[in-house]
Amino acid sequence: MLKFVKGTLENIDGVEIYPIISLLIFFIFFVALFWWVFTAKKTHIKEVSNIPLEHENTNQYPFEL
Repeated sequence: MLKFVKGTLENIDGVEIYPIISLLIFFIFFVALFWWVFTAKKTHIKEVSNIPLEHENTNQYPFEL
């Protein structure tokens, strides 16, 4: 199975750029996520983390909590 995939990929011109592009996308995404986590305001993080705990709109649930 691997020989079939490897043989097919060897016949494509410029295929060596795809792993580089995917590694760059992966790296840039996680660097941006890391940067956002450390620069986010603490008040925003607390507000968003408490959203699942709020029970103001109880008519959203079909059952009693």
